[in-house]
Amino acid sequence: MSRNFFSEILAQKREAVARMKARTSSDRLRESALEIRKTAVRYRLSRALKSESPRLKIIAEFKRRSPSAGIIRDDLSPEEVALRYERGGACAISVLTDEIHFGGSIADLRAVRSSTNLPVLCKDFIIDPIQIYEAAIAGADAVLLIVAGLDDGSLGELRQIAEDQLGVAALVEVHTSLELRRALNAGARIIGVNNRNLQTFQVSLETSERLIAEAPQDRIMVSESGLQSAKSLQRLRERGFHAFLIGETLMRASDPEKALRDLISRRDVLAK
Repeated sequence: MSRNFFSEILAQKREAVARMKARTSSDRLRESALEIRKTAVRYRLSRALKSESPRLKIIAEFKRRSPSAGIIRDDLSPEEVALRYERGGACAISVLTDEIHFGGSIADLRAVRSSTNLPVLCKDFIIDPIQIYEAAIAGADAVLLIVAGLDDGSLGELRQIAEDQLGVAALVEVHTSLELRRALNAGARIIGVNNRNLQTFQVSLETSERLIAEAPQDRIMVSESGLQSAKSLQRLRERGFHAFLIGETLMRASDPEKALRDLISRRDVLAK
């Protein structure tokens, strides 16, 4: 029987959040987050993804390792990767902050935030408002909400806290038709379609191709995981995707900046 990575991750995330809440006041973090967001630009990721620029929009990810692939990259700092991604043409930067399974931290997010003017997405397994407050304080412009890990009440509450209270965009991630409907019912404006099965970690781009046909045209659609070629990006863009979240392909490249730039330029050639 294959391991259910997602269930393992969620179980350990609940324990980590419980420890965090035991040592930190959620109300105090909320007050700090609200204060910081008073002067912050609201919905920066949404604006970047909706811009009229014809260039391919790639959310480039800083990712140290994964449960399925092990160590991906350990010789570049988050600051250096952020600079390379910005020079390479990324429209935003995603930072994997889960520590136990992905080797990340909220410190990685702060480091990226201090190194770039691009919108920054906090990518983690968010199950409690305290994680959103922490991300906002660290400088996140957006947070990931995974439908598969949340009931309808929690999903709606977390989206409302992020977007309506803090002006932090919520990238709401789905993998099935049912999850897409749940995301829409929760008011999701940016929907990420994860091509990776969260139970087995196997990848299929057919997930994006299937779900884009079911999504309303007024939502911002992002394809995630398993994106490696300009041809596949072009095909998915023609089907309606606005942007693409790419991590492992770029992190494994000898020169992430060049790999990103080449991916964008090759897609532009294909589109002509």
